[in-house]
Amino acid sequence: MLPLAAQNVTQTIRLTTRLRPYQDAARVRLVSPIASRLLLSRHGDYTGTARRWTHSAKWRPVQVLDEWVAKEARPISLRQLMVFGRSLTEARLMSSANYVRTELPTRIAHRIRDMQRLPYVVVTNPHISDVYELYYSAFDSFRRIKEIKTAEDNDRLCNEISNMLHAHLTVIPKLAMGILECSDLISAAELDQFMNTILRSRISRRVIAEQHLALTETFQSPWFSPGAKLSEGEFIGEVFIKCIAKDVIEHCAKAIQDLARSANPPDTKIPEIRINGHLDASFPYILSHLEYIIGELLRNSVQAVIEKHRRSRDPAAEPPPVDVTLCEAQQHVIIRISDQGGGIPHDILPYLWSFGKGPLKNQRLANLGRVPLMAATLQELRVEDGRLLSLEQPSQHRQYGGDKSGGGHDSSLSSLSTRPPNLRLGMGLPLSRVYAEYWAGTLELHSLEGYGVDAFLQISKLGNKNEQLATRAAMDAV
Repeated sequence: MLPLAAQNVTQTIRLTTRLRPYQDAARVRLVSPIASRLLLSRHGDYTGTARRWTHSAKWRPVQVLDEWVAKEARPISLRQLMVFGRSLTEARLMSSANYVRTELPTRIAHRIRDMQRLPYVVVTNPHISDVYELYYSAFDSFRRIKEIKTAEDNDRLCNEISNMLHAHLTVIPKLAMGILECSDLISAAELDQFMNTILRSRISRRVIAEQHLALTETFQSPWFSPGAKLSEGEFIGEVFIKCIAKDVIEHCAKAIQDLARSANPPDTKIPEIRINGHLDASFPYILSHLEYIIGELLRNSVQAVIEKHRRSRDPAAEPPPVDVTLCEAQQHVIIRISDQGGGIPHDILPYLWSFGKGPLKNQRLANLGRVPLMAATLQELRVEDGRLLSLEQPSQHRQYGGDKSGGGHDSSLSSLSTRPPNLRLGMGLPLSRVYAEYWAGTLELHSLEGYGVDAFLQISKLGNKNEQLATRAAMDAV
């Protein structure tokens, strides 16, 4: 018979016969190392790989997590963010604070439960385990915060949010490295589903957290008048009310062309980026999300054209342009990016949207090791002579003329443009799709091998689509 302590632990987490042995071990390990060792003695076949990844686990009562996992996340839309922040008052700011106070631990709890359901050999990976500890620490902190009633309470909440955002800058590279190291231990479909769910949830938490920080900054600004309405050309928190696609693409195009010039020999011909179609198309959006997607697509197209043209019969001639076409329909805007860069190689195509598989896995793993900090908007670091340098860029709001809306967060493109040219992380396209689908959009690629690629990005024009995230734990709760 098991010792009494182990019996209590086993009863507390309510193991069911439906679990695979290594999943049993993973779940118990994250709750109690004692119970973990008892299960592992029964299921030793799954611990060979795990022994290489020795990581301590803290004992935690699972009932606390169960209470929050049982709650559903409350998705929001861009329109709701705009309407709520358009006429900002102290009462609305307190309401926003309490929404964030309860929503963050709920969303984090769902992802902790998903991680607890991973196989033991995956959970014991040091990178995955570090992310688990970060998530549980954040969950434990936010669940203890009392109702926000005063401006002083809100200031303390904002300080807690800022600390979390900074601490979690390691999450994306750690997750990516952990997934790559575990890619032979679990199916690609399961890994990609897990990564898509956890990254989408991560983006959602940063959206509501940074939106509240921006609203607080706006409310406390000396120029702000409570209840005053903002103009169309400004930001409401992090939401750009009227995002003109042409302006964003031109901004991204210039940065990507500058990057290409710095990454290639001086005599390299850089392709022109032409924009045509409905040039007045606009929509509400979070600017850093759009900049990241467009930046990654243009980066891929420009580099592909350069490399193909370098191998052509007449490399001194001008390379073919990259064409960006804007199409504005009644409910959405479509952005098509077409290049003549030779298309996607046949051996790469099956892994185009995968986080953990592909022929360049080892190279991606090495590159990720050089980027220890990465924001949800992929605000990366420069690497110079082996030293890591943080980026100090102007606010994204000033780049587009809105200098009064607060929101001092750097734009993703600013840091993207200073990324070392040889630092290819292999997650640009799958992460771009996560961003696109977050606000109910789509991202598709059509490759004509030997000729080029057409990328289609569809964005909701009205801003009335809720964020697309799992409202509960993605996998069955135990």
